[in-house]
Amino acid sequence: MSARPYTFAAVAGSFGGRFERSFARVSSAIESARDGGASMVVLPECALGGYLTVDGRHGRPLELDGPELARLCAVAGDTVVCVGFTERGGRFGRPYSSAVCLSGDGILGHQRKVHLPPSEIGAFSAGEGFAAFDTPVGRLGMLVCYDKVFPEAARTLALDGAETIASLSAWPLDRRSPARRIAADRQTRHFNLLDEARALENQVVWISSNLTGRIGPLRFPGQAKVVDPDGNVLAQTGGRPGTATAEVALGPAIAASRAAISHLDDRARAAYRIDRPAPAPPAAEPARAPVSRRATVELPAPGAAAGRLPGAPAPGLA
Repeated sequence: MSARPYTFAAVAGSFGGRFERSFARVSSAIESARDGGASMVVLPECALGGYLTVDGRHGRPLELDGPELARLCAVAGDTVVCVGFTERGGRFGRPYSSAVCLSGDGILGHQRKVHLPPSEIGAFSAGEGFAAFDTPVGRLGMLVCYDKVFPEAARTLALDGAETIASLSAWPLDRRSPARRIAADRQTRHFNLLDEARALENQVVWISSNLTGRIGPLRFPGQAKVVDPDGNVLAQTGGRPGTATAEVALGPAIAASRAAISHLDDRARAAYRIDRPAPAPPAAEPARAPVSRRATVELPAPGAAAGRLPGAPAPGLA
């Protein structure tokens, strides 16, 4: 792990509309963060091309090796950029909701969204698996929105050596009964709680981005943030568009968090199984016969007279 400090930037904003409009907004966010000293910038899910529209249409599908991402590599320059886009491919003509990590050197890493919520099952195909990769700012893993709900996803990346996990989201307020205030909404609470818990569980640096604004009836709460390996929020945007920026020395921060107690090293791996029967309950002790507490009286044999020994002849018969 590098002892060098890096400045991480997590973006909250609105990136809908036609492709060129979203590309301009993504480019502006990258340039603004770089001007602020950012070594790495994380933008939301589907920021490039836009998230699902009101009627369920996705943004323009892109090829991973296509000209659009090549253009973005030129914009990134020496800054490491993680951004969401709609990737061409998938089953039954449904594309992937994907994340790409890139810089002026080209594509550094790629991740397809694995867990699809009910609202996306008809729009996207699901990816398979998680893997970390090396970048100029250390070993990195990416998750797309709903993936962060599942602890196995982040844990897989941490076990693969990820020092930093970028979480790219298009996470709205509660779809059924949204709160009037962003801070009071249950999905805002879930979003923030998961960011802190996943960083702490795996003792990694966590960079979380999200959309703001509205898409039809959906309202997005922002809440972009940088979280350290102890689960402390170092910088956050709240519910407004903006960029949360924090400097972290990856190696020392992770080493300090894991020095006294390492969650990865202390796992009881043999216990994490569901392919064996549960332990049998302890055998019950055999029932004991009840003990009577009444006095026992020994009665004389039939025909025996009082004071006569058993077997002695009866009087008058001798």
